Amino acid sequence: MPACCWKPLPASERLCVDGDRIEVLSPDERAASIRLLVLDVDGVLTDGSIVYDYKGRQIQTFHVHDGLGIKLLQKAGIEVAIISARRSDALARRAEELGIEHLFQGAGKKADVFDRLLGRLGLESWQAAFVGDDWVDLPVMTRCGLAVAVSNARQEVKAHAHYVTSAPGGCGAVREVCELILAATGVLEACLKDFAG
Repeated sequence: MPACCWKPLPASERLCVDGDRIEVLSPDERAASIRLLVLDVDGVLTDGSIVYDYKGRQIQTFHVHDGLGIKLLQKAGIEVAIISARRSDALARRAEELGIEHLFQGAGKKADVFDRLLGRLGLESWQAAFVGDDWVDLPVMTRCGLAVAVSNARQEVKAHAHYVTSAPGGCGAVREVCELILAATGVLEACLKDFAG
């Protein structure tokens, strides 16, 4: 993994305690335990731009590479969820196209939605990854097992991330995270073989 993608956190935020042994977990080790990927939208699945058409409807663009990464995770049995503070018809359509069942729009407190989702799925917070880019994402990032910031995230968000993507939001950052998780869980090569024949 390129050195630019990993930013050490204070030890208190990165420790795994096993009996008397204290172990620092790398992003790859954290990714190996992930059973749920939770995504922000604006600035993560999109480039953060907000564009309106002549009728005042919001237009959003999504990267096809991110979509395939999401489908690969789902095929590997990893749940995918979206939590957005805003509402968008385009997002609802994209989530439906990708088969994402856990879509939460207009979420004022993302951490509350995150906690309810974990309960619904019977998962612990350390089994979830979250990808964010701005301050509103910090409450979830500080709760999950693998906190990811996109490369163009706010510096304060990067400071709380276990992993910072090379790609910016809306330009393949989500695919990068999907491949990190697939590699750490040992299924990335099998996914590639499915396509390569």
